[in-house]
Amino acid sequence: MNLNNPFPYSFDNKRYHTYNYFLKTRYHKKIAKVALNADFTCPNRDGKVGVGGCLFCSESGSGDFAGNVNDSLTMQFDKQAQMMLHKWPEASFIAYFQAFTNTYAPVAVLKSRFEPFVDKENVVGIAIATRADCITEEIASYLEDLNTRTDVYIELGLQTIHDESAKRVNRGEDFATFKKGLAILRQHHLEVCVHIINGLPYESEEMMLETAKAVGQLDIQALKIHSLYLMKHAPLYYQYLKEPFPIMSRDAYIHLVVKQLEYIPANIVIERLTGDAPGDDLYEPQWSRNKTTILNDIDKLMKAHDIIQGDKL
Repeated sequence: MNLNNPFPYSFDNKRYHTYNYFLKTRYHKKIAKVALNADFTCPNRDGKVGVGGCLFCSESGSGDFAGNVNDSLTMQFDKQAQMMLHKWPEASFIAYFQAFTNTYAPVAVLKSRFEPFVDKENVVGIAIATRADCITEEIASYLEDLNTRTDVYIELGLQTIHDESAKRVNRGEDFATFKKGLAILRQHHLEVCVHIINGLPYESEEMMLETAKAVGQLDIQALKIHSLYLMKHAPLYYQYLKEPFPIMSRDAYIHLVVKQLEYIPANIVIERLTGDAPGDDLYEPQWSRNKTTILNDIDKLMKAHDIIQGDKL
């Protein structure tokens, strides 16, 4: 890090390690992610660890922007990539297996999904969203081999370190299980992006900050942060209608994210500080629809208080 430069991991004066900086530094060009639905399910839906899924999870398995599962993976990819090329004619892509749990299958099935993208034109890597309890030595060994042929990025849902919160939203996985899965991935030299959610039912600001502090101490390479979404027709939506719980305010969210960033080491890439509100199905929080202004206000708050990612480490 250049100590004379307050923005060492950003091309646009952000005070955190931006995903744009990471991608352009690694690939030296525009990289876009193409979200895919590979027709997996989830152990928290089919009865292996639970039924009904995480209460906040939508019917699309958190793949609200993924392709149409009725199309082949190649067709899903090509449709979206062509649209993106109109905006970024020189772009290359990461094939992002987003919907549901994308390592919840035998290795032979995983190969059938992932291998077609290894040598696909303009594809520089594969991102795989999954759960820690769906990482085995056999799967990690295959992914390690895959990583020698294309860049592999694992996206691992944690959401919270607090087991009582995880139970409240039917997560079907505790923090100890998460750490075991993460350890296997890192033993196989795979890069991991962890997801956390701010605003889970009845979590205090201090609990959310504790999650960020704990995540900052893990051997991870990237982090995604977003607010809890109440999606129409998701189980948590119906629960909320019966028994409303506090919804985090926009101002509280922005201030919390800035505090959380102070405990995240500067070398960890921040892939997301707020999500993309998923359209008409979003019930709360409505303020999350305007992603750009949220990011701008995070920037302003960090600048006003002279805060940089990792300040408190």
